[in-house]
Amino acid sequence: MKVTNRSLHRDFAYFYVGLIIAFSFSGIILNHRQDWYPMDYTFEAKEVALSLPENTESITKDFIVNATKDLDVVYNSHRIRNGKLRIYFKDNAILDADIKTGKGELEFKRKVPIIGHSMYLHKTTNSFWIWYSDIFGAAMLLIAITGILIPAGKKGFSKRGWKLAVLGMIFPLLFLIFFS
Repeated sequence: MKVTNRSLHRDFAYFYVGLIIAFSFSGIILNHRQDWYPMDYTFEAKEVALSLPENTESITKDFIVNATKDLDVVYNSHRIRNGKLRIYFKDNAILDADIKTGKGELEFKRKVPIIGHSMYLHKTTNSFWIWYSDIFGAAMLLIAITGILIPAGKKGFSKRGWKLAVLGMIFPLLFLIFFS
């Protein structure tokens, strides 16, 4: 069996097509997470009222654990930002409350099937996935390199393809320079 650029390119592309689609899909979703956060959805919500102190420095872990003991939740962490208290609980529950009134909503969330799980492709940091992602990145380089070597003639890489490749590399650099 003769191995050519075309067959190498094709076989690597076939092998990684599922991951390419999943990475692309989860990357697009992550880009728009401000509009729609697909990691989880609220399946139950209830109004709550906390008795909060005027001094926000008094809102500590111990204070919150005591203030939420009747809500049947287990404290994980909290933050205060822009006049809002957000409390994160174990088992994917979140309470958002107004810091002045103490009124808020406790939401219980579940992971969105398939979509929510695919988000971990971009967010996970376990050592197996890091190595697999590195191998995937190398495979994408191999697919790109073998792909540019396939076409020949007046529309091949040496004639016009390299110009498009350079433009493709310059575009993200310009974006980073002017928009970040």
